[in-house]
Amino acid sequence: MVTFLLMAVGAINWGLVGLFGFNLVATVFGSVPSLESLVYVLIGASGVYILATHMNDCKICSAKGKR
Repeated sequence: MVTFLLMAVGAINWGLVGLFGFNLVATVFGSVPSLESLVYVLIGASGVYILATHMNDCKICSAKGKR
């Protein structure tokens, strides 16, 4: 659940950056650069984790594995 929420935050942040040039993570955590970097690292690690384990959660991918 945590990785999913971090992925959602990352997706929303990139959408805001692309549409309006507004970086939500930098706005919220910009006064503490190390915390801002930690958030980005956690979002990246969540993406890697989701990619590595999605087959267990994805109905399409898990069906292909059972053939």
